[in-house]
Order: sequence, then structure tokens, then C-alpha cells
Amino acid sequence: MDELLTPVSTTYLKPRKDAQPLLSEVSSTKRVAEVPKITQVDSPDGALELLRNQPDYDSLVQVLRYLTKDAAKTDGFNVHVPGPKSAAVIHVLVTEIASNYWTLLKEGGENDSVEDDADDLRLFVACLQSVTGLNAVLSHLKALTQEHKLGSKESKRPDLVLHFNIFLDLLATLLEGENAIQALWIASTEKLDTQTLKKVQSQALLSLITGGRIQSIAAEAIEAAGSENVRPKSTWQADGAKYSQWVGHNVIAWAKLIRGEGELHFCSDIFQRGMSLGYLETLVKTVIDGLLLQKGNDPKDFAKVCFAQPHSAKKTINILLQHLAQQLNGLDLDDPSSRGLISAAAGVIDAVIKGNDALYNHLVTWCASSSGAGLGDAVGIRRAILAVVAQNKDGITTVFEKSLAQFGDQLYIKHAAILQQNVHTEVLLLSAGYISRMSPIKLRIIVRSGSYLTAISNRIAATQARARFLGLVVGESLSTLMDDKSQKLDFHMEETESEEAQELKSLTTISDEVGSIEPILKAEVAGLPVKKENRPPQKRTQKPKAKSKAKPEPNISTIKPIAIIEEIDSSDDDEDLVPYAKGSDPEDSDDDATLVQRNKPKAPVYIRDLIVYLRDTESYDKQKLALQSAPLLIRRKANFGMEVSSHANELAGLLVGLQDKFDIEDFANLKLQGMMALIVAQPKSMAPWFSRTFFEGDYSLSQRTQVLVAIGLSARELAGFDVSEYQATASFPSKRLPEKIEQLYLDSPKQGDANPPSQLKALPPTALDTIAQSLTSSFLQPMAAKAADATTGPDILKLQTFTARYKSKTKAKPRVRAIPNTTAALIAESFFYPLTAHFQVALRSSRPVILNPALLALYLQTLGIVIHSAGPSTLSLPQLTTELWNLLLAVRIHTQEDLGALKGWLVAMASLLEVNDGDMRRLCETQGREVMETREWAAAVFNKIRGEDGGEENEVKMLSAGVLIKLGEAIEKYQALLMGNMIGFS
Repeated sequence: MDELLTPVSTTYLKPRKDAQPLLSEVSSTKRVAEVPKITQVDSPDGALELLRNQPDYDSLVQVLRYLTKDAAKTDGFNVHVPGPKSAAVIHVLVTEIASNYWTLLKEGGENDSVEDDADDLRLFVACLQSVTGLNAVLSHLKALTQEHKLGSKESKRPDLVLHFNIFLDLLATLLEGENAIQALWIASTEKLDTQTLKKVQSQALLSLITGGRIQSIAAEAIEAAGSENVRPKSTWQADGAKYSQWVGHNVIAWAKLIRGEGELHFCSDIFQRGMSLGYLETLVKTVIDGLLLQKGNDPKDFAKVCFAQPHSAKKTINILLQHLAQQLNGLDLDDPSSRGLISAAAGVIDAVIKGNDALYNHLVTWCASSSGAGLGDAVGIRRAILAVVAQNKDGITTVFEKSLAQFGDQLYIKHAAILQQNVHTEVLLLSAGYISRMSPIKLRIIVRSGSYLTAISNRIAATQARARFLGLVVGESLSTLMDDKSQKLDFHMEETESEEAQELKSLTTISDEVGSIEPILKAEVAGLPVKKENRPPQKRTQKPKAKSKAKPEPNISTIKPIAIIEEIDSSDDDEDLVPYAKGSDPEDSDDDATLVQRNKPKAPVYIRDLIVYLRDTESYDKQKLALQSAPLLIRRKANFGMEVSSHANELAGLLVGLQDKFDIEDFANLKLQGMMALIVAQPKSMAPWFSRTFFEGDYSLSQRTQVLVAIGLSARELAGFDVSEYQATASFPSKRLPEKIEQLYLDSPKQGDANPPSQLKALPPTALDTIAQSLTSSFLQPMAAKAADATTGPDILKLQTFTARYKSKTKAKPRVRAIPNTTAALIAESFFYPLTAHFQVALRSSRPVILNPALLALYLQTLGIVIHSAGPSTLSLPQLTTELWNLLLAVRIHTQEDLGALKGWLVAMASLLEVNDGDMRRLCETQGREVMETREWAAAVFNKIRGEDGGEENEVKMLSAGVLIKLGEAIEKYQALLMGNMIGFS
């Protein structure tokens, strides 16, 4: 048998290529089997070798312990110190270990009952919690994003989404918590030998945190993976507002623990550089609430961190003043408790600027600056600031002298917004009161000088009624402080005896003190925002109702026999009964019974419930129900105690900042209805709030657009315009609601019935455009009719045509509505003046958002709509006309390159001329130069626009022609009054 197995010949051939995979697989198995299981790691080379050879879980834990425990090392290796070996270790941890073990480590870390697994997760995170580790994670995320962008659909790896989730979650874990920045800085700089290396690492970390790289890379990764595929807890670092809040909370936590100059310098740098992330107010207000206005904190910590650099200290103090003003705006100044809060606000300001002469001088400048003095805020913040300034006699004297010189300046009287003049008048009277108590002789010297007499003379000679009124009040108030009753100045006019005049005069008697800050402090501050994870709907069990008394079970012997019920065949009688159709019950529309939600939230019946629903951004049902219920609930509660007024600011902030996360049907319209209801319910406080928010808030263009639309439509609703006026173009849904719903408002239905009826129509997105079109039609229609008469047939036919038109349309012509003076004054004070005053302040900023062409066009249309809503019977119409006309002439240069903005400008001018149609003589007499300048501008626009496209260009040309004709007729009729202005006009 052995001979049969003897080979005849032996031939050696080259190995085939297809045999190579088999051989490599065998060799690989052999190599892995030869790697011994390591129980202890004692060198960085051994740790790196083990990490590269696919270690098991226990070996990985040994490596992590070696990398994080410096005390047991004899080689002096530290994974956080920059170097070749540490970079190689971190690279392997990120690219290989994280992909394989992160899910396992995360699941163990989330299980609180297993402490060892939680420690393993902390060990892994601690190895990467440094500048090198954070850079490695960001670089790997960037590489994954580039791979996703460059690869085609066929060649893309199917596990990319899984890797995006892993590394986004790892990044969020590295940055999680209020001490993350401090931990990163300590780990990156603690073991470095020289100050130069520490400075380099600090600058690198500062650039990472505040340079926007984290946000941009995370946002790109989320977009590549798909936001629906990423865990919500891993997306906050891509949200600018939440990221800024995270930076703010880290600054707060670190500022309380600062021990050395290095920490203080870096923490201050984080705050200063974080202000350039794009969410300045969010960051600063977060730090103010947590580090300054919270009980148990030291204001010196806030001053050390936030005022360390002079170039940004002024921005911070301005936001602090604005933040305090918002808390003082709702005060009832007649209530004695309001004095304590104002003194507390003064104490806060005094505590943070104590010893800082630059900030004290900034407060002095703020009181008389054109963009300061708390524009749009109540007098409380001005009282608090002047109480601080009055501690220095020279400072309060400077405020009074600057205020008095500005008060009497002719250019200021003519061109400054009336709302700005009001607040500066309050500062002037308050400072005069302090000086009269501190140094009466000083006040007498200033008042007897020529500046005071010039100021009062210029005010009395002003053409605007409001400017004259302020001059009369200031003249009588200052005379009261110096002269006795026999010599006191008294104009003997009804205006100076009005309630408003008496309130202004009483400012000279107010003397606030710098008191304790305790009354204005908050008990606690909200922590970092934590987003709830979206989980698939599960079967919910209804909680058993609580029983008031347990009913005893009856004995069997006491149970009465149940009567026997005989079944009768009634099939013949059921022919008229119609069975329910399949799917008729929306609650049972899902095929899976476990997905049916039985305990849906009920409609909110209180404003506080509505706020809770709006805050819950993770619940679709609550968000939708809140939006649907808000308009009706706010209107019904408008005059029901203080439920709406006490929560108005918070509710307005939630409505403006609300985003359509769930693609809710008619989201924009429901949100707009809620904002309108709030403005209509509290117009005196909410209309100025929305105007200030439009200019100062951190909002997108679409959100600012909705704010403007809400302001314009609310003004129209308060003016009482009827729907029929706009039925020819599009139904105007904002005015009065349908009769059925209006009756519901008046009758104040039961609180349980909070769902809005189906008749509550949503506003179209072009509601303001519809109104503007209607206003321009009413402006151009008379001129078009006159032009038609001038170009048709012989004189007899023209006369007959005109007579026929007159007879047929005289009765149908709508008469001028007589709006009550209270409503017109409300629209002027609460809607128009805040919009124009904040616009002048916004133009002084470096990059005013209002100059965006689309936003500027809508803003100018809104001003036209508001002044048209006030109507021709407004007592302050001359002042409104002056402010709007000056604003239009100042902004015309920004409308030349965009047809939309130019159209908005012409719509506002057309509304202005239409409201003043009955008093063109006064316009030519008081606004002669503006009339001539506007006519020249309209002629230039008319000649420049071709108007042959039949669209927006044609509308602009028609509007410019209408303005040109209207002003030309006025000039021709009142040319004698204009002669002086025409001679000097060039």
C-alpha cells in the first residue's frame, strides 16, 4: 500500500493569486492568536501597540487607566501634552477605538447601577478632553463629511450615518456640562513646562471654542447625516443660541472658582471672544442672570470677567442696562414698592462699575447720547442710572448741561424722533432735581445763562406741537425749582395742566438712592438646556383615578339577584341605523393599536398653561394645540384680571422665537394670529415691545418680517377697518373677526372651550402687500379719473361723463371715518413713534439689518399702513407727518438699487399724502422744503423707471407719477406760500 502513495515526480509551481486570501486569513488568525492578553500597561509604546492590535474590552480599560493616571507613571508620559506619541495615541483612540467601542462604553455609562462601566466611559472621555483630542474628533468629523460630499450615491458607505452619530455623540459628550471649558483648559495646560507653551495651547483652545469651528463642522455633519437620523441630544452644539448659552454657563461656573490670574485671563477671553459668535445678547444675558442677578453671587466676579477688556465693556454694560430696564418696565411707579426695585437696580449698576471711571463716564454719556437714555423703556431705568451718576456732583452737572444744550438745539428739535426727545426730557428734569437739592446756586447759574433762554425760545418757536409742549413743561419745571410763587413761570395753558404734564413736572422731586441689590436678585438660574430624546410612540397606560373613599366589597349574601333580560330579535328595526364607516374615529386610524395615543393633552385654559405648552418644543401635540388656542385664549383673557399683562413679555418672546420644528399646518399664520392677539390685548406695552424686538432681537429675517406684519395688522384692527374695504383684491382677515367669533369674544365662553372655531381664517403671507395695494389704489384712483376726463371727447361729453360719474359714485364713495382721538393717539404713541425712533438708532450701527432691501420695503410699507390707520383726525398728525417725511428723505438713498424697497418708499409717501389730503395748505406752509425736495425725487424716479414690464416696475412708475402729480397740484395751488422755499431750493 505504501508504494501506491509514492509520488512519481515532484513539480514546484508559483502560488496562484486566488490562493492568497486563504493564506492571509490563516496567517492573520495565527497572528491574533499569538498576541498575549496584557494585564498591565507600563509604557506609551506598549499602550499604542495594544490599541493598534484590536484589543479586547479588558485590555482597552487597562490602557485607558494607564493614560489617565499620572501618579503611577515613571516615564512621565501624559496624553494631554502635545507630542508625537500622544498624538498617535489620540489618533488611534478616535479613528479605531471610538468606532468600535463607543456604543458599548456609552451604554455602560448610562447604566448608573454599574459603576465600573460608568468609570470606563469617563476614562475614555478624559483621554480625549484636551485641545489635541477635540481637534482629532473635529478632524475626523470633517473627513467623514468630505467623504459624504465627494462620494456618489452608489459608492457611499452604508455605515456613514452610524459613524456620524457616534462622533457627534462623542463631541457632545466632550463638551457636556458647565465645567467642560475649565476641564479642557486645565488638561491642556496643567502639565506644560513653560509659559510660552501654555499660552500657545490656551490660544488654540480659545480659537476652537469661540472661532465657530465646532458649530460649522457639527452643522455640516448633521446636514450630511440628516437631522432626522441624528439623536437630538447630539445636535445642540450646531445651534448658535444653545451653544452661546453653553459658553455662558461655563463662564458662570468657572468665574466662581477662579484662583489665579491665568484662569481669570482665559475665562475673560472666552467671554469676550464668545460675544462674536453671533448671539451677543444671548450670551451676555445668560451671564448676567447667572453671575450677577442670582442670590449668593458676588458682583465683583461679574466685573472681573466681563469688564476686563475696555473695548467690549461698553457693549456689556449697555446690555446690562437694557436687561434691567426690561425688569423695571412693568412697575407701577405709584406703588411704594417700586422705589425699592429701582434702588436695587441702581445698586447693581453701582456695584459693577465701582472704581471704573471709564464706565462711569460712559453712563454720563449714555444719558444724553442720541442712541441712549433707554429709548422705548419706562422711566425706571433712567431713575436708577441717575441715582448712580448723582453720587458725583460733577457727573450729574455734566448730564444736566449736556441735556439742556441738546434740548434747545434747533436741528435736534426738528429731526430727532419724538420718542427720543421724550426720554431726554425726562433725563433733563431728573438731573435738574438732583442739582437743585445738591447745589441750588449751581442750578441758578446754569438756568440764568443764555443756553436755557435759547432752549426755551427754540422750543416755543418750533412747528411741532409736541416739541412746544415739552418746552413749556421744562420751562415751568425749572422755574419752579428756582423761583418763588410770585416769580414762577406759568404759561397758563391747558397743555401744561394735563395729567402727562404733571407727571413730567413731578420728576424734579424724585430722589432715588443706591440701595441693596437683594430685591432684584433671583433665587436660582436655569441650567443648561437639555433636550428630550424623541422616542417612538409606545403604548401608554392610563393612571387610575384617585378614589376619595374605598368602597367595601359587598358580601355574597347581600347581593341581590339580577333580573334576567330576554333577548328579542330586532333585526327588522335596525334598517334605519347607518353603521360607522371604517376609519371614522381619528383616534383609531392607526392599524397598530399600540401607537394610538389615548391621553392627548387638553387645550390650555390659562395663560400659564399656554406658556408651558409653547416651551415644550419636543411635543407635537402641545405645540399645535398651543398655536391653535393662543389667539382666542389671549383675546378672551385680555381684560380678565392681570393674567395676560403679567405674562405678556414672556409670551411674546416665546411666540416670536417659535420655530416650525414639526411642519405644523398653517404654522406661520397661527403664530401671526397669536402675536396679533397679544398686541391688540395689550397695545400700550406690547406694540413698543415688538418694535424694539424687531430692531434689537437676535432673530432671522423671516421672524422679523412676521413681527412687522403683526404690528401693521394690529394697528389696522385697532383702527376698526372693515373687511369689505379689501374684498375687491383679497379678503382681509385681520380686521374684525367674523361675527360668530367676535360674539364668542364678547360673551367670554367657558374656559374649557379653548379650541378656535373653524371660521378663524389664517392670514395670508402677503397681507401687508394686499393692504398696500388697496392704499395705492385709493390714492391713484381720483387722479386716474381726472386724467380720463381730460382726454375724452368734446367738452360737452366730458361734462356729461363727469356728471354721470359723480351721480353714480357719490353715494358709494366711502366717507372719511372719524376715529376716536384715543385710538388715534394710541396708534401714534405705541405703534408709530417706537418704529421711527428705533430706526434712527439702528442706522448708527455698523451693519444695520434694517437696510436689507426686502426688510426695508416691508418696514416702509408698515409705516405707511400705521399712519393711514391713525387717520386724518389724529391730533398729532403734524408730528407724525414730520417724522415720517424726514425718515423717508433720509432713507431714499438706500432704495435706489431695489424696486421692492423703492415701491415701499412710494407706498409710505402715498399714504402720507393721502392722510394729509385735506390740509395740503399746512404742508406747503410748514414742510415747504420737503415738498419741493420730494417732488424732485419723484420726478427723477419717474424718468429713471421704464415701466414697460407690466409688473412691479410699472407699479413703481405709476406710484411715482401719482406722487409727482399730487405734489405738483399742491405747489401750483399754494405757490405763494412756497415762494420763499422755492427761491432757496436748488
